[in-house]
Amino acid sequence: MSTQPEHVLVIGAGLGGLRTAEQLRAAGFQGRISLVGAEAHPPYDRPPLSKQVLSGAWEPERVVLSTVDALTELGVRTHLGLSAVGLGPGVVELSDGSALHGDAVVIATGLAARTLPGQPDRVHTLRTLDDALALRATLDRIGSLLVVGAGFIGAEVASTARERGIDVTVLEALPVPSVRALGPRLGALAGRLLTEGGVDLRTEVKITGMAPGPAEPTGVTVQLADGTEVVADAAVVGIGGEPRLDWVAGSGATVAGGLTCGPTGRVIGLDATWAVGDVALWADPTHGGHHRHEHWTSAGDQATVVARDILGAEAPPPAVPYFWSDQFGLKIQLLGRPDSADEVVPLHGDGLDGGPIRGTVAGYLANDRLVAVAGFGAARRIVRYRQLLAAGATRAQTLAHAASL
Repeated sequence: MSTQPEHVLVIGAGLGGLRTAEQLRAAGFQGRISLVGAEAHPPYDRPPLSKQVLSGAWEPERVVLSTVDALTELGVRTHLGLSAVGLGPGVVELSDGSALHGDAVVIATGLAARTLPGQPDRVHTLRTLDDALALRATLDRIGSLLVVGAGFIGAEVASTARERGIDVTVLEALPVPSVRALGPRLGALAGRLLTEGGVDLRTEVKITGMAPGPAEPTGVTVQLADGTEVVADAAVVGIGGEPRLDWVAGSGATVAGGLTCGPTGRVIGLDATWAVGDVALWADPTHGGHHRHEHWTSAGDQATVVARDILGAEAPPPAVPYFWSDQFGLKIQLLGRPDSADEVVPLHGDGLDGGPIRGTVAGYLANDRLVAVAGFGAARRIVRYRQLLAAGATRAQTLAHAASL
């Protein structure tokens, strides 16, 4: 865009949408900003949903990131409780029949929880604040919980349930938990966290049926391909999410597991349209291809890039992706892009050799260059690898750095 827009429409009132509005103002934008959110809640923080909110340690108001009054003071007009249902050049149609017109659109609609075929209504998912509160109410009255999916959300739910003394069974279709995020070696370590935390973890299982169980009103019975059944007082499915993109059909955008974007978030095939957060597949000039960063910090980092691009300002330096998960009294942290690695090397601790999990740190290498670092209960060491990742340190440099810590 040759000139700054007069009106920016931000569709999605989660972290990515909120930070985009805030970054536009921080960069000096004086025009109108409209923020549309499908939920009636003001923007809130999602990571605590499967941890502090689910456990009851926090009440909902503690996760609010910005109130409507604060957004109004920032010069952001909110349209909450309304979903986007259509997208045309410079116009977004809303679920109440109205339409908003603008000369720049930012799509930040996030993900919807993925479900299993034939999943009963009584089975929980965990994506929204309302989901977390509903599951919390269920945990108050059950003795056993079935968790489908051993990724980070499933593991965090299992951890919270075990803290409350609930018997937990976790079913995972893949050989090890969190393999897509951590790879097989570190995923196996995440599996040890579950089993050492008292979880009945079953991997490489296939669910063939799911039906209401004897414990009313939340009980579930699951049939497995080996002929066995799992019966629990309640169940939650945590198998990832699907981008909320049905409403952009026919707009000309390229959709393939997310909105395909350039390296600054501009949506390919659409004019004056950007995407941030879980819904966006950004071009990766370092590793090639397009990548969807489903991480809390990435949404904020991308919002900064998009706000500057909308205003024609210089982009900030590339940020190192960062993710964390709290499970069984331990923090798992991940820096960088492990999906591009061809080798994993131990850096600290003995967890990869069967020793204690806490304190284990591993580096991911691609073509002998450091591309990611993961740690289990090793926060002080993990932060000291950020500069090495940004510089693309060699194996020798990485091992020398580890030896110096």
